[in-house]
Amino acid sequence: MIKKIFKYKNKVPVIKKNVFIADGCRIIGDVEINEDSSIWYNCVIRGDVDYVKIGKNTNIQDGTVIHVSSYGFSATGRNGSPTEIGNNVTIGHNATIHACKIDDNALIGMGSIILDNTIINEMAFIAAGAVVTPGTEVKKNELWAGNPAKFLRKTNENEKKLLINTPKVYGELRKEFLKKN
Repeated sequence: MIKKIFKYKNKVPVIKKNVFIADGCRIIGDVEINEDSSIWYNCVIRGDVDYVKIGKNTNIQDGTVIHVSSYGFSATGRNGSPTEIGNNVTIGHNATIHACKIDDNALIGMGSIILDNTIINEMAFIAAGAVVTPGTEVKKNELWAGNPAKFLRKTNENEKKLLINTPKVYGELRKEFLKKN
């Protein structure tokens, strides 16, 4: 079993109850993962030069990298910033999440890249492979796609159901894996 939780300087990751952390993950420094969330195989969550906070019942899928920007100069011309991920969020496989804010019930598609000082509002949907450039704000109930990502349209009823249902599905999967490990 290769699962590593590392202290960085005086910061130790805080993992709340009923969180599943799969083998191969690396969780470093000032990181908080709240109840009933799941961190799937080979994810890296690095809170070394700022903090990372992950809400309740959020699923971070395989191969995702979550990081922050330093206190120095960032891509947007401002000081660095943390990464904050809300409750009931789905982060798809192999996403890169960097120094941004993702609100509750959002879905970040597989292979997406979310860059510094971006805000993804509640119930937003970022399509697979999208690159959301620094300082972008994605509003509530919007679907964005492309490289660079652009607003496509408001989310439809089926997409809204997906945003709500996916964390539930991963919540049940988390329970199964906790029993096995």
